[in-house]
Amino acid sequence: MASLKPQQLSFTTTSRTHLRPLGVTIDDSLLTETKSTQKRKLSQKRKTLSGSFSTGSHLSPWPTYISDQTILHNRKPCSDDYRKRAGSWQQQPLGTTKPRYLEQLENYLHKELLLLDLGTDSAQELRLQPYREIFEFFIEDFKTYKPLLSSIKNAYEVMLAHQREKIRALEPLKAKLVTVNEDCNERILAMRAEERYEISMLKKEKMNLLKLIDKKNEEKISLQSEVTKLRKNLAEEYLHYLSERDARKILIADLNELRYQREDMSLAQYPGIWGEDPVKLTVALKMARQDLTRMQMELNTMKANFGDVVPRRDFEMQEKTNKDLQEQLDSLKDDYEEVRKEHEMLLQLHMSTLRERDQFYAELQEIQRTSTPRPDWSKCEDVVAGGRDRWHVLAEGKNSDQLVDVLLEEIGEGLLREKDFFPGLGYGESIPAFLQFDGIVENKKPTKKDVVNILKDAWKERIAEEQKEKFPDFFFNFLERRFGPSDAMAWAYTIFEYIKLFHSNEVMNQFYAVLMGKRKESVYIKQKETIAQLLKEMTHADSQNEGLLTMEQLSTVLRSTFPFKKDEKIQELMEAGGWHPSSSNADLVNYRLLFMEDEEGQSVPFLQKLWEQYLNEKDEYLYELKQELGLELHDKVTLPKLREALMTIDPSLDKQTLNGYLSQAFQFPVTELPEEGEEKEEGTVIQLQTALEQLQMSDVRRMGPREQEPAT
Repeated sequence: MASLKPQQLSFTTTSRTHLRPLGVTIDDSLLTETKSTQKRKLSQKRKTLSGSFSTGSHLSPWPTYISDQTILHNRKPCSDDYRKRAGSWQQQPLGTTKPRYLEQLENYLHKELLLLDLGTDSAQELRLQPYREIFEFFIEDFKTYKPLLSSIKNAYEVMLAHQREKIRALEPLKAKLVTVNEDCNERILAMRAEERYEISMLKKEKMNLLKLIDKKNEEKISLQSEVTKLRKNLAEEYLHYLSERDARKILIADLNELRYQREDMSLAQYPGIWGEDPVKLTVALKMARQDLTRMQMELNTMKANFGDVVPRRDFEMQEKTNKDLQEQLDSLKDDYEEVRKEHEMLLQLHMSTLRERDQFYAELQEIQRTSTPRPDWSKCEDVVAGGRDRWHVLAEGKNSDQLVDVLLEEIGEGLLREKDFFPGLGYGESIPAFLQFDGIVENKKPTKKDVVNILKDAWKERIAEEQKEKFPDFFFNFLERRFGPSDAMAWAYTIFEYIKLFHSNEVMNQFYAVLMGKRKESVYIKQKETIAQLLKEMTHADSQNEGLLTMEQLSTVLRSTFPFKKDEKIQELMEAGGWHPSSSNADLVNYRLLFMEDEEGQSVPFLQKLWEQYLNEKDEYLYELKQELGLELHDKVTLPKLREALMTIDPSLDKQTLNGYLSQAFQFPVTELPEEGEEKEEGTVIQLQTALEQLQMSDVRRMGPREQEPAT
């Protein structure tokens, strides 16, 4: 048997070096001596095995699941051994015993395992070494499979080395885990001891407090008994003093009587002093004394009974003063309550203002941190089709946000023209009926002018025929009638992409809002009727039919057509029409130019301002309705409350218009609405936010001024 190669032998010895425990260092000389010793032992073992059995002899394939059973020889026909034994095929036995080479390897493995000390920590690592050596024998003996077996052995050795390194790296963590576990146990024990000490202290404090409570209760009982005793003594003393007072009064009366008798006796001894009848004087004196005694007793009684009584006149004066002071106190209380409420409101307002200030300051800081310089919009002149002149026309009077929309529309229009086809959106429930198609549709690539003309024709047909079908269905039927059934879907996709892109175009924007259900078509129709009525009034005011009106005539027509607009709103419309505060009212204006539109459907500033005021007035109207209800957006509102609130903010509403508003808010047909006074308070209920959104979509406007409430 051939000896192991140096690379394999070094790999084997290297793998054995990994078996030493962590933290043990080995001297280099000892390691070299160990390697040389292992090489000699391995070569001797291989010589022994090679001497006992030659690799050149036949190696029988012995199945692992058969131990002592016999197996059939299964030789390859092309082998030399097969040819040698072909003649003696019949004489060979049908079975054979286990191959000698296998028995020798098993014996060698058994002996090596018995020699190992399996009581140490590295027993499992040492146990692999005999298997490694046997695998080396297989690699050397089976030359054909040597590369594959070597790669397998090397892969396993690399993995074992990697696992050893990982174990060596985890050993400190294990020690640290043990240390941390001990620290945590000590902390837990300390906390438990602290808790037990705290519980014992709390129990002691509880016992002390219970004792203190008992002591206080005893003191309370003793004090109550002492108070009872003192009250009894006070009553006895009071009775004693009453009897003493009565006895004193009686004694004083007796003393007075004796004094009077003594005076009578002295007068009786000297009758000539007075020159009158002594008997008469005696009787008169006695009667006077009796009257004096009676009056004295009455005076004492009055003093005793009415000593603390106030005179009626003083009482009435004090009562009147008290009443005035009470009224002043009530008034001051009311004023104080109002001031307190205002103070609370001001505090809330102050807190909200502080929060808004902090929020705005944070937003300012964020904006200052992330803000970029204002864009130079002149750079877009070379990008937009039409050059500088067209860009100046597009950017006139627009802010940065609007310029971004314009630039996006220009870019989007270029991208739309580059597309030849649109992918179909399918037949999902969320897909509008006029866009339900599976496949690809052609991009017709019209101009903005063509799209605007198609939309205007659709509006004319819709208004003229007054069709009852839904607007999306009417739109698709209109396209079928105009372009035929084969091209209707392509035009539907093309027009939809255009009106979805051009938000700044009034015709496309309004048509898109109505088509997608974001606005009722009655809004567009009512706006067109208002513009037509305004043009009719201006034409009627132009008696000469010259197409010219003075600014005073224009103001008169606007005030008569829009009687509920404020003066500043009328002034805004006049300024949009060309009037300036510095000009005189005698200046003439061509009113027909106020209703003109360009070829792409863009109206003049006068009509744009009129539409902007309509939207603002609708928002103000709905905000006033919300304030009148006094509810939050997530609260529920009933039909009677909404009816009452509408009549309060707009008393001029007629029944038909009011029912139309209620029908739109609650999404009920007008015929199913209950009459006023018949509906129940807990009947029809809807969320306030939903009702306001439904009214926002429809044509809602004020029908008359709101009655002014009396000033408080």
